[in-house]
Amino acid sequence: MPAPPPRGLGLAVVEALAADGTTVVLAGRRPDAVRDVVASLRARDLDVSGVTLDVDDPASVRAAAAELSARHDHLDVLVNNAGILPEATSGRREAPRFVDRDVLEQTFRTNVFGAVSVIEELLPLLERSTAGRVVNVSSTMGSLTDQQDPASPWFGMVVPAYQASKAALNAVTVSLAKHLAGTRVKVTSVCPGWVQTDLAPGNREHAPTTPAEAAQVVVRAARLPDDAASGAFLSAAGPVAW
Repeated sequence: MPAPPPRGLGLAVVEALAADGTTVVLAGRRPDAVRDVVASLRARDLDVSGVTLDVDDPASVRAAAAELSARHDHLDVLVNNAGILPEATSGRREAPRFVDRDVLEQTFRTNVFGAVSVIEELLPLLERSTAGRVVNVSSTMGSLTDQQDPASPWFGMVVPAYQASKAALNAVTVSLAKHLAGTRVKVTSVCPGWVQTDLAPGNREHAPTTPAEAAQVVVRAARLPDDAASGAFLSAAGPVAW
């Protein structure tokens, strides 16, 4: 199936950052889709360019990093927004007893390995920034504390591949923050909330949060002040328990 054009939360983040004067590079898997979205944003006088990037393909990640390095001498903000929830749409005839291994691998390939590949390739550009920021788009469903709290609205949700992938991404946030301690780069996990996107069936009809509203959580992490702690997990309501 062809990859969709950049949309939803990722597009809303691009729009929000560009609207305040930031030079933004939008990444997507399909060159034609990236080109069309960039053209529409530039028609609104937003400073946006594009790069082809498939987080599931290490060669694509390396090529995109090389292209960005040729265009720019540093990178101030990296937003790792790519994420999938195939457990909600797998359509398999027989439900697994607990988790489908193929779905688990697919989910980790995008939600964890993809983010790690992008971070690894773009760290040199981030380290040249005077205030580099890495924002990993996670979920409260990756909070081990929340998943064990019967009072949580998500307590009854059992999507182990997705939940484990977001918990792993949170662990990456903590480890990366420690690795970069003493540098000017800060790392944050964010939960944008239940957003009106195509991540899972019913989201667009029932989710309470628009992409534009959810994007503000990402933007705040991208604009984290110099005296803020690195390695935090934040939502619109404030810190999220690990």
